[in-house]
Amino acid sequence: MGLLQKKGKSNSKTTLPDTKKLEKEQKKKLKSERTGLAKKANEVAQKKWFKPEKKANTQQPSILPTTAKHSRTLPKWAKIPKFSSNYSNSSNDPSVPTNRWGRLNPAKSVGIKLFLIFFIAIMLLVVSLGTFSYLIAKSIIKENAAIGNEQTIIQTGEKLDVILGQLVNSSTQIFFDPNMQDQLVKLSTAGIDDFEKFQAVNAITSNLQNQLNSLDAIDSIYIIPMNKAVNIVGAGVQIPAEDEVRNTAWYKELESGNGVMQWVPTMEMQGTVKNFLFARAVRTTNTSDSFIFVISANSKLIEDQIANVNMGTGGRVDLIGGATNTVVASTNNADIATPSNYSFLPQLTEKSGRVENSDGQSPILIAYSTLQNSDWKLVGTVPINELVSSAKPILNMTLIFAVIDAVFAVLIGIFIIRIIAKPLQNLQQLMRQGAQGKLNVRTTHKSEDEIGQLGSAFNEMMENITNLVKQTNQSAQEVLGTATILSNASKQTATSAKEIAVATEEIANGAGSLALEAERGTELADGIMGQMNKVISANNEMGASAHDVEQASETGVQHMEKLLTRTQTTEDMIRSLGARIDSLQQSTSSVQQVLEVMQNITKQTNILSLNATIEAARAGAAGKGFMVVADEVRKLAEQSRESILMVGKITTNIQQEMEETIKVLNDAYPLFKQQTEAVKDTTTIFESVQGQMSAFVTKLNSVTDSINELSQVQNTMSEAMSNVSAVAEQSSATSQEVASLSNEQHNVSSQLVSLSGQLENVSLDLKETISRFTVEEDEGDADALQSSIDPFTEVNEAQESQQEEQPEAQVEIEHEQPEATHTEADAEQDTTSDKKE
Repeated sequence: MGLLQKKGKSNSKTTLPDTKKLEKEQKKKLKSERTGLAKKANEVAQKKWFKPEKKANTQQPSILPTTAKHSRTLPKWAKIPKFSSNYSNSSNDPSVPTNRWGRLNPAKSVGIKLFLIFFIAIMLLVVSLGTFSYLIAKSIIKENAAIGNEQTIIQTGEKLDVILGQLVNSSTQIFFDPNMQDQLVKLSTAGIDDFEKFQAVNAITSNLQNQLNSLDAIDSIYIIPMNKAVNIVGAGVQIPAEDEVRNTAWYKELESGNGVMQWVPTMEMQGTVKNFLFARAVRTTNTSDSFIFVISANSKLIEDQIANVNMGTGGRVDLIGGATNTVVASTNNADIATPSNYSFLPQLTEKSGRVENSDGQSPILIAYSTLQNSDWKLVGTVPINELVSSAKPILNMTLIFAVIDAVFAVLIGIFIIRIIAKPLQNLQQLMRQGAQGKLNVRTTHKSEDEIGQLGSAFNEMMENITNLVKQTNQSAQEVLGTATILSNASKQTATSAKEIAVATEEIANGAGSLALEAERGTELADGIMGQMNKVISANNEMGASAHDVEQASETGVQHMEKLLTRTQTTEDMIRSLGARIDSLQQSTSSVQQVLEVMQNITKQTNILSLNATIEAARAGAAGKGFMVVADEVRKLAEQSRESILMVGKITTNIQQEMEETIKVLNDAYPLFKQQTEAVKDTTTIFESVQGQMSAFVTKLNSVTDSINELSQVQNTMSEAMSNVSAVAEQSSATSQEVASLSNEQHNVSSQLVSLSGQLENVSLDLKETISRFTVEEDEGDADALQSSIDPFTEVNEAQESQQEEQPEAQVEIEHEQPEATHTEADAEQDTTSDKKE
């Protein structure tokens, strides 16, 4: 009750005056001047002090009188940032382009970025599309042309095969003509006279000439005998010399039997370049004389077929000899009978196909086909550049459209710069002017896109900033009125601090007593906690031991069950063993019976052998052989008798051993019975121990849970006592701190008066700073603004007089402070105790 009465007394003394009335009076006093003050200040500042001057260092005239009252130093938190009144486009800001080349920098211009993105995107799309179209068309044309050339070469090769096949058929028809065969046999016959030989040669020549006349494009036909004694026989334009022919490679191949037919380019025949040779080794049907039949054909036979093949611009067709790699025929007559440039042809294993190669200058497409009647290859080549020349208009159109699109992209880029970058640059300049304090700037760009919305947002922002400046001007006037109210309130706060100190001291004393009692309770709780820990430790050890015993019992039960199972298994095995021994004993008895039968048979055999011996002796010399046999039979019967006796002894021993084994098993069976009963009894004991230990462990766990709950309750009580002690000590310390803070509150109250004066200066400087902003208001002059400042000067003088009276009141408070220190501490302690209750 005493504490409550003291608190009521303290509250009655610390009642503050009605601050709302003071605020209303101050607001009414300044209300008539509030609106006009900001307008006049902003207009005068706009007309006189915000105009840019030529010198950047020229200072703006102040609207306040430069007296000592307004020249006080403000604290750091009251500093107002100053705004530069000069605006120049030559700012040091790196984001603002300073020249034409700076505006073309993509990093500093959105328009250039958009222009480059649009230009690069269009050019990349057009060029890539045209390039891909050209490459695809080139590939398709190349593939189709390659397929067409390959088919052309294959068809031409088939025609050449037909022509060469006719030569082969003609050679067969001519040589195997019966008249030709007879004349060749006659010519090869040894010992004929010259006239007969002449007749044979004449007949052969006449026959060959007739055949030559009936065949087109055949220059000569001649037959070379393998017998060197016989001369060459032939008809036609040119018959080569015998020595020259027999030294050629193709003749030696045919002579050695390595080949049946040879197709020979005519470069080997006396420099003739217009013919090619077909040679084959043949034999007569009657005498098997060997000859080489040769047909020399005109190259036009092949050249006419090749000349009809059109491979396109720059293309050519060549017939290449297989082994010699020589040009047999070609669309270029200068290359006939010369080594070809297709060194890779022998490496091609397929009959026909196409490959790409290079002639040293440009890539070429090669289509080839191997003739069936010879190893010659028909090769057609055409430059790849000529094949794909029809795709070049696509590339040319791509380049033309790329140039047109580039011009189109430049025009669109310029248009984008005008509709995007230009408004952004204008808006940037307006924003920089607004940053320098010119708040009446507005953008005139009107559109419904994002830039127009940005301009509207900028105008709205500048309008809001203008309203904010006006509101700040009004707030500065209200701050002056609040400073006076704050000064009066600080005096009343000092009086209330005394009463708070007395109550705080009483609270501190009560908190100290409570802390002592709480410490005693904490010590008792700690002692109980120690005993509980010992009980818990012992209980845990007992539980561990009981758990070990339970596990050991369980293990013993398992082992006894295994032992019982094994004992029963052993008992069953002994029973089975006895049964098998009985069966074996019966089998042994059967063996003895069999042995007795065999022994009787042996006796009879012995008797029969004796009878046979007697009969043989009676027979005399005729029975000697039979006597030997009878003697051998007798010996065998004797050996059988001895073996049967030995087996009988062994069987008797086995029976005796089995009888002894049965006796031992009969003696061991009761022992296994007793062991089984003992194992069962031991298993029952272990199971009983296990059940009792399980019940004991369950009860022990219940006791452990109860002890743990008791320990938790003890911990909670110990923590509660510790918290009470800590709170009591903290309350005592807090009460002492509150007492000291009450003393400091006197100093704070004195400082509030000085701070209210500084607050006035800050308000005046704030007015001066706000007046630097340019806003659109009604016209007025600077005299009205100066007259509106007079009320602030009067308030400032009144507050300075209050500061002169403040030291005297502070001295009186300091004299009374030592007496009230203890009382304040007690009051603070009582207050803390009331809060805890």
